[in-house]
Amino acid sequence: MTDLLLLPGDGIGPEVTAQVRRVVTALAPDLKVEERLFGGASYDAHGTPLTDEALTTAKASRAVLMGAVGGPQWAGVPRDKRPEAGLLALRGGMEVFANLRPALCFQPLADASSLKREVVEGLDFMIVRELTGGIYFGSPRFIEDLPGGGKRAVDTQVYTTAEIERVARVAFELARGRRNKVTSAEKSNVMDSGLLWRQVVTDLHARDYADVELEHILADNAAMQIVKNPKQFDVMVTDNLFGDILSDISAQLTGSLGMLPSAALGVAGKPGLYEPIHGSAPDIAGQGLANPLAAILSFEMALRWSLDRTDLADKLFAAVNKALEDGARTRDLGGALTTVQMGDAVLTAL
Repeated sequence: MTDLLLLPGDGIGPEVTAQVRRVVTALAPDLKVEERLFGGASYDAHGTPLTDEALTTAKASRAVLMGAVGGPQWAGVPRDKRPEAGLLALRGGMEVFANLRPALCFQPLADASSLKREVVEGLDFMIVRELTGGIYFGSPRFIEDLPGGGKRAVDTQVYTTAEIERVARVAFELARGRRNKVTSAEKSNVMDSGLLWRQVVTDLHARDYADVELEHILADNAAMQIVKNPKQFDVMVTDNLFGDILSDISAQLTGSLGMLPSAALGVAGKPGLYEPIHGSAPDIAGQGLANPLAAILSFEMALRWSLDRTDLADKLFAAVNKALEDGARTRDLGGALTTVQMGDAVLTAL
C-alpha cells in the first residue's frame, strides 16, 4: 500500500511539494511515497485534471498530499476540465467531508500579522468546514438567457441532516481534545439551510455532546469577531461557502497564507487529503520564492491524522518553529530565503 501519494499540481505546487519530499526522506524514509500528475498538469498530459488511475491510487493510499492547482493558462478550457474541477472530483471521490483549517500563530511570527501582537499572539483555533455539500455542489445550477435580454445565474444551497450532523460531530470530537468549545456559524436569520444547520447542531449537542460548550454565531458576525478577538474561538464549524471565506480570513491573521496547512477527513479508516491553503500563485511560479512551510505542515497533519506517527508530527512541528525562531523567513514573511533554503532551514532544525 502507498503510504503517501503526492499530487504536486500546478504553479508553485511542484516547488513546495518537492520540499515535502525532502522532509519525508529525512524524517520518515520508511514511508512508501508515490506521485501523480494532477490539475492543469494532468489536463495537459491526459486531457483531464484527474485521471481514473490517479483517483484509484489516492483512494488506496493512507494519505494524499497535494500542492495547488489552477492558473490562467487553463481559464479557457471547459469548466468540467479545469484544474479546480479535478480538486472537487478528488474530494468527492475520496469522500472527505470535513476540512480542518487551523488558524495558528507561531510565536516568532506574532509581529508578521497585520493585527496587533496582543490580538494574535498565542492564537490557536480550528475551523471545521463542511467540504462536499452546500452551494458548490447543489443543484440546480445554471446560467440562462432572459426573454427580455440579459442573463440569470442560479446556484443552489442544499444540506441534509446527515451532512450537517457528520461534520458537526467531527467538530465536537476535536473540541473535546482541545479547549472544549464549539462555535457553529451559519445564516439562520435569512437562509433555510442555515436554520436547519442550527437545529441539527443543537440537537446533536444535546444528545451526544452536552459536556462541550456550544455557541451559535451568524457568519457575518463571525468574520467581524475573527478580526476583533480571534482568541475567543476554539473550534468553529460551518458550511462549505462560509468555511471557504472565514478560513481565509483566519489564515491572514497569522501573517501569511504560506504558513497554514489543511486536512480533509472522511470516515474513519479512509485516507485523508492534505494541502496548503495557498493557491498556485502563478505570478511567482518557477522563481523559487514560494514559502513551503504550509505544505510541510500539511505533511505534519498527515503524520498526525492518517499515518499514525504523532511522534514524528511533534518533531516536525517543533522543527518548523525552531527554524522560525532562528530567523528563517521567505519573502512573504519579510525575508529573503528561497523555497529550497527554507526547506534547508527545517531540515537543519530536524
